[in-house]
Amino acid sequence: MPPALVPALLCFDGTRTEIELRARLVELTGELEVTSLAEHLLRTLSGGGFLEDEAFASRRRDVEGAFARAETRAPVHAGTAYPAQESELRLALTRYATDGEDTPAAVASPPPMAIAAPHVSPEGGWRCYADAYRALDGAPDATYVILGTSHYGVPERFGLTRKPFVTPYGESAIDVDAVDHLAQAAPESAVMEDYCHAVEHSIEFQVVYLQHRFGPGVRIVPVLCGPFARSLYEGGRPEDDPGVARFIDALGDLAVRRGRGLRFVLGVDMAHVGRRYGDRLVARVGEEPLVQVAARDRERLDRVAEGDAAGFWELVVPEADRELKWCGSSPLYTFLRAVPGVRGSVLRYEQWNIDAQSVVSFAALAFDKAHDGSPK
Repeated sequence: MPPALVPALLCFDGTRTEIELRARLVELTGELEVTSLAEHLLRTLSGGGFLEDEAFASRRRDVEGAFARAETRAPVHAGTAYPAQESELRLALTRYATDGEDTPAAVASPPPMAIAAPHVSPEGGWRCYADAYRALDGAPDATYVILGTSHYGVPERFGLTRKPFVTPYGESAIDVDAVDHLAQAAPESAVMEDYCHAVEHSIEFQVVYLQHRFGPGVRIVPVLCGPFARSLYEGGRPEDDPGVARFIDALGDLAVRRGRGLRFVLGVDMAHVGRRYGDRLVARVGEEPLVQVAARDRERLDRVAEGDAAGFWELVVPEADRELKWCGSSPLYTFLRAVPGVRGSVLRYEQWNIDAQSVVSFAALAFDKAHDGSPK
């Protein structure tokens, strides 16, 4: 796109006409005859998939159809976020689990029924990944419900798939009965074969770590949790949406029926601060306002560890969480509501400069049922 024509992009907002586009091009170029230029812009943007038109609709149908027909879910982030070769991947994750000057967090005993790990790239969150997955040692035969953040999903919806995830370690197994139970119990909120699974990293990274711990055939239930936008922007609780309530109830019913044979893995990051995320400030770990961000993160984590879903959500909803921008709120809230009486511990909390001007925070947590806990 020639820099001089960039202002013309404002005409592609769904409200302007082609005549208005041409008038803007006349202003920008000083030329009266801009018909061919306007047509060239339209063709170029449409051909690249940048316009919401029939070309885009056709492209979308093609990629969604290809995912729907695929027998497995491909390792789309292999070779970028983690090594694409099994030997290199095993070496990297083994090194992540043993490197570092600080002492590893204590391992829970007996193994917890749930953990929360980051979904940031392993190169940035490796300490938290290592601590969270170390706590799962001893549960290789369980089914793991992976609640991941859906960065692109529809609000108040949960994305499901029956496709086994493939990574450099091999092919995982899907607990189809569990997936079908959730889909049938909440059809209005469960999106079956959600295309977001095709590109989302929040579950893929957890599968990689589970396979590293328990072998390629680990049994999973992949669930992408969309944002609870209605509650964030209009007030009330997420489960005031009937579909959300039914899905959470179905997940809770599954947990009760399966008992210790069902474990949960939450793929969640927390605060996103800095230029990369739309803030004017330059964010650096160890400097303000990141020190205050850590204190506010800890306040939320305290509520999560107490199993206090309502208290946690009260801290998230003010101003629709525009300051901290937690992207793990939906999986955390879903888990706390589906498994009442749970209690957790923070194994590690970290912040990472994902670039020179932006910071992401995340943590490793372990959860289990409290002996004297009551739902909150």
